[in-house]
Amino acid sequence: MMRKSSSIKKTTETRLPRNRQYIVGVISDTHGLIRPEALRLLERSDVIIHCGDVGSPAVLAALRAIAPVHAVRGNNDKGAWASQLPTEEIVRVGKYNLYVIHDLHELRIEPAAAGFAAVLSGHSHRPHIERREGVLFVNPGSAGPRRFSLPIAAGLLALGTDSCDATVTEF
Repeated sequence: MMRKSSSIKKTTETRLPRNRQYIVGVISDTHGLIRPEALRLLERSDVIIHCGDVGSPAVLAALRAIAPVHAVRGNNDKGAWASQLPTEEIVRVGKYNLYVIHDLHELRIEPAAAGFAAVLSGHSHRPHIERREGVLFVNPGSAGPRRFSLPIAAGLLALGTDSCDATVTEF
């Protein structure tokens, strides 16, 4: 069961045909910085999902110049612009439901039981891809300012007619 919260946005459907492959750009933890190499990676995306800690509305504007954008609020997103972002969002792309949350530790649903193809998150700044109970968990890492010795990265989700796969690219 999904928890009830006013900060969970209803399912947002990206109006795309259901019978073809889609590329979903996945980016997180930009903290106000939009890197040219991240934009180059995302330029072939049909949809872009930002997993929180956006940092500024300018980041979302730069991403929207490439493709439609869905974004959630991270723990460092403050101000009036950020309060308009949900803390969690369900995004439907083609036939796939994607669950987006900033901090995976705050996940309060059973993604496999709820029928999600993927859970997309950020927060840790550590790129990670894992499949659990048939659900793809993707953290694209941080595309913002370098933190400690962690890599700068972003990801792509490939949604095929019968597959859901991800890659993370380090810059």
